[in-house]
Amino acid sequence: MSIFEIAFLETFFGAVILLATRHPNEKWTEFWRTERPLAVHARAISGVVASICAVYALTTIPLMDAYALLFLAPFFVTVMSIFILKEHVGIWRWLAVFAGFVGVLLVVKPGFQTFELGHWAATCAGLATGSSILIMRSVGGAAKKTSVLGTLMVYLLTFNLCAMLVVGITVPSLGQFLTLVCGGVCFGLGQLALLTAARSGNANQIAPMHYSQLAWATAFGLFLFGEHLDLWAIVGVFVIACAGILTVFRESIRGRAARSAPASRP
Repeated sequence: MSIFEIAFLETFFGAVILLATRHPNEKWTEFWRTERPLAVHARAISGVVASICAVYALTTIPLMDAYALLFLAPFFVTVMSIFILKEHVGIWRWLAVFAGFVGVLLVVKPGFQTFELGHWAATCAGLATGSSILIMRSVGGAAKKTSVLGTLMVYLLTFNLCAMLVVGITVPSLGQFLTLVCGGVCFGLGQLALLTAARSGNANQIAPMHYSQLAWATAFGLFLFGEHLDLWAIVGVFVIACAGILTVFRESIRGRAARSAPASRP
């Protein structure tokens, strides 16, 4: 099966899940009406890029390599949020981002193993994911959930259907079909959760939450695909996870300090 057919089927089943959700004062039949059309379409385009690049990376290189490069998203978010959202980034957050970047290098080990096209695709997927987070953070509550998700689904279905018809269609086996259904359900729920988080939180707080996927990637790679990590890769995963946890705790401390400051004033 081509990456376009995989992406199309997963998007289709994800769209079915999203259409079953309800949002106050919003209708799926009016998803195309939005007050921020440029941002909504830009987010959809970045979503298409992220989806295609991620599918290609996950099907061509080791699972942990792909996920490690996808976790460059926090680095891209931190850098771009300074210039685009004008957010303040302190020394602790920079240290966490730098540590996460070092962890990615330990896992991927560029220069010590072949850096294939799939690795570049994963890097592009991380950049596109970071761009999506920034776009949704800048929009806030101005764009409806149905508009953002509906537009993304239309873009993904249209692009992948056209590409699938060009490269050819392969009828999946029953096992492949059920796997794609499961993947589509997870994709739909994940998009809904990511959108909710992006509209509610600080961009630099959201991105490190993706680090929790490292544990799942390690477990799936080991038990489903027999991918074993060497010592440096294990150290890299640990460094990446610690970088994310450091950011979470640091933001928690800052949040408590900010809430207690007004109460302490005379």
